[in-house]
Amino acid sequence: MKLLFSLLALVGGMAIAFQAQINGGLGKKVGAIEGALISFLIGSLTLLLVVIFFGKGNLSAATTVPKWQLLGGVLGAVYVFIMVFTVPKIGVAPTLVAVIAGQLVIGAIIDHFGLLGGTQIPIDGRKIIAILLLFVSLFLFNKK
Repeated sequence: MKLLFSLLALVGGMAIAFQAQINGGLGKKVGAIEGALISFLIGSLTLLLVVIFFGKGNLSAATTVPKWQLLGGVLGAVYVFIMVFTVPKIGVAPTLVAVIAGQLVIGAIIDHFGLLGGTQIPIDGRKIIAILLLFVSLFLFNKK
């Protein structure tokens, strides 16, 4: 089952790479902020249709969650804007290496301390080495 979820995440990563290039091109034509807005609007409409036809949850329960849990949309908008702005300047691969480095550093901290209600998974030497190697990769991708 772990392999299935890892493969699903791999497909998600592939989708993000395509999305980065597509949104970067959109941003060059309409502006970075405008491109991010268009991307989010189309994504929101897509999710609305998915909820209408397949949703089984309870949207009204969103009013009962802690307000900080609603920040995911804000963070998603920040991410999309940064991708639209950055990809045309440095390319998809260097941008994604930087994004992944940021995700792994913060992800390791969140796991280590069990932040935001997550399971506590201590960081160890292997994970630290992996993160350091990712930063070496980031350096190599951006070295001229």
